[in-house]
Amino acid sequence: MLHNTTKMTALTLFSVFSAATVQANDTVIQPIQSTIAEETFQTVLVSKGLEALGYQVNAPKEVDYNVAYASVANGDATFLATNWSPLHNDKYEKAGGDNAFYRQGVYVNNAVHGYLIDKKTADKYGITNIGQLKDPAMAKLFDHDGDGKANLTGCNPGWGCERAINEHFDIYQLGDTIEHDQGNYSALIANTIARYKNGEPVLYYTWTPYWVSGVLVPGKDVVWLEVPKDTAPGKTAPKNTALPNGKDYGFTMNTINIIANKAFAQQHPDAAKLFSLMKLPLSDINAQNMAMRQGQNSTKDIERHVDGWIKAHQAEFDNWVAQAKAAKK
Repeated sequence: MLHNTTKMTALTLFSVFSAATVQANDTVIQPIQSTIAEETFQTVLVSKGLEALGYQVNAPKEVDYNVAYASVANGDATFLATNWSPLHNDKYEKAGGDNAFYRQGVYVNNAVHGYLIDKKTADKYGITNIGQLKDPAMAKLFDHDGDGKANLTGCNPGWGCERAINEHFDIYQLGDTIEHDQGNYSALIANTIARYKNGEPVLYYTWTPYWVSGVLVPGKDVVWLEVPKDTAPGKTAPKNTALPNGKDYGFTMNTINIIANKAFAQQHPDAAKLFSLMKLPLSDINAQNMAMRQGQNSTKDIERHVDGWIKAHQAEFDNWVAQAKAAKK
């Protein structure tokens, strides 16, 4: 997480860059995304659609999520292709909500996230619910630093999931027996996977779409944990977190949306229409992210993945572009 002073510096420098770009050509588009490299696929696909409409599109800028929302709201960036709803609702509203952003349509559906443990430990001890780790003996199974508490590989500070996890610790009284390990998620989850491969029990948070569930496959290598039905005295569990299959992982199923600066969308109805039409299957993102995990992670690789996706869905892509062009007339 960037410190506040670093965020302000990053935002200021980014604003200066973007302002110069806009002055040169107000139809030059600046995508923005978080520092999660796996989001580049979603972002570049949108950029390719905009290029098909005739726009000049810059390479995506990577910043902290909070800076990304502020940048799009202020017009320093044009769009963000990874607005998680409801996970990012606080960031969306804090940056101006519907008054600042254009958000129509759903880009990616059924994004699930939650807690998982290795299947071997789950089967041996009958663990199906993270509430069972309130038992110190159970929690100790996942202790990797010798303090007696389970180590949960969690979220980067400042991410929406950080807040949700901390709320769960409060609501379900997990803080006495579980530690929320935070830092750089990529490094933390790499260590978690290494422990799994060494035969050690693992406890971690992750989300889909992302490559982790292609390496540690739910149902085969790991299992999702549900959350308790009982809460701490005076606490209320989050509502509407049960999934269609009846399981309750404690996190609402999310949609991932494209959000754009509202003034830009109003001035460019063709781009706005494109944003509202684009749809990307979650399974396709998982597959691309796995290719990145296996070494195909350069800018050229990602461009090739996007071009391959478009070629495989050419009729659908062309239809989006045609409808978007019609919206401009």
